[in-house]
Amino acid sequence: MSGRADGAAGNGSPAGGIGGGIGGGGARLLHSDPPGGRKAVAVWGIGVAVYFVAITYRTSLGVAGLDAAHRFHINASALSTFSILQLLVYAGMQIPVGLLVDRLGAKKVLALGVVLYTAGQFGFAFSDSYGMALASRALLGCGDAMTFISVLRLGSRWFPARRGPMIAQIAALVGMAGNLISTLVLARLLHTFGWTTTFAGSAVGGIAVLILLLLFLKDHPEGFAPPPAPREHGGAAFVRGQIAAAWREPGTRLGMWVHFTTQFPAMVFLLLWGLPFLVEAQGLSRGTAGELLTLVVLSNMAVGLVFGQIIARHHAARTPLALGTVAATALLWALTLCWPAAHAPMGLLIALCVVLGACGPASMIGFDFARPANPPERQGTASGIVNMGGFTASMTTLLAVGVLLDATGDNYRIAFASVFVLEALGVSQILRLRRRAARRERERLVVSRVEAVHVPA
Repeated sequence: MSGRADGAAGNGSPAGGIGGGIGGGGARLLHSDPPGGRKAVAVWGIGVAVYFVAITYRTSLGVAGLDAAHRFHINASALSTFSILQLLVYAGMQIPVGLLVDRLGAKKVLALGVVLYTAGQFGFAFSDSYGMALASRALLGCGDAMTFISVLRLGSRWFPARRGPMIAQIAALVGMAGNLISTLVLARLLHTFGWTTTFAGSAVGGIAVLILLLLFLKDHPEGFAPPPAPREHGGAAFVRGQIAAAWREPGTRLGMWVHFTTQFPAMVFLLLWGLPFLVEAQGLSRGTAGELLTLVVLSNMAVGLVFGQIIARHHAARTPLALGTVAATALLWALTLCWPAAHAPMGLLIALCVVLGACGPASMIGFDFARPANPPERQGTASGIVNMGGFTASMTTLLAVGVLLDATGDNYRIAFASVFVLEALGVSQILRLRRRAARRERERLVVSRVEAVHVPA
């Protein structure tokens, strides 16, 4: 998440900003640092509520996958197409949304996102054909794509830079609470009230947050408005330059590959294939499988708080945390898939779900690489590039698992082996870029220290 202040500190300080990156809380804030406080929490909280509802809608198919297969009479590949299309739209929208946030501000983009994802959820509720359901999920994905980057920008406008990593993890934690609603509440409602009532009823949440957003959300505190963009900043040449400049920074590319490598194992598990894997391959009841999915979410929330604290104090821990999470995930998946008996023991499945819970917080580290690499006016674009990484990996794995399941007669061991291919690709890129990004960040830190000394109190 983008917690960097839109001033000199945002240009070069590491994950904790001037306070967290240079020497802890003792360094004074620059004049451009937003004040934070209760009003900041209230306004930012509205943006996070929008993201919470988006996550609820995004993950609702994870508990309804088997019901969707029955409702639309589709196989595993067709079922995976729901999530693939949704993520394809999401990933494809990240850079355009980043540019829109940089240009229009968070409020307008969030409002448009709520309208789109609410319409998508309503459409999904009343879909009676596979094609209509696909169109609804695409619309939902388009609206969902507009939420997280807007929340990143909102945080950077309202909170001091040193709060960035913690604010980021709290936003992700609240988002995972939306996943918790899907696994605990929507699953029961679906069983009790059926498809249309459950999905249509859940869409009311989008209307509620839209009202709050329009009435109370502001892009920035009074006195902290960003400088107006020159007229030429809306042109195609500027857009190309903005994307190219963000991509040239090794920190942006490193952040994208960190997000790519860490996020997708848990995303694939929660978004679609976790419940079928636990029920059909591991022989668990739906109730027990739902409890394990809930464990992934709870683990995510707990680990997120820990990671946020660690990174705010020790930005050098970013790469070890990311690579350690990847290694632990690969090990637990390998043990689960290669277990000699037909079903892995419950203890191993629990350990797998706990480790999968760390994937979301680890993916947030990608933003902590991109943030100090880019100036404030490029934060939305850089965040879009980073966010595209994990969803591209998730989309690829969702497709691979579905195709391999159909090709192998529902052999989940072979299908989930595709996870290791993408992890190997991502780790190779992280190792390739990490030194270059660290050297560039140190150069920017020197500039940031000089600017901090000369900024008047």
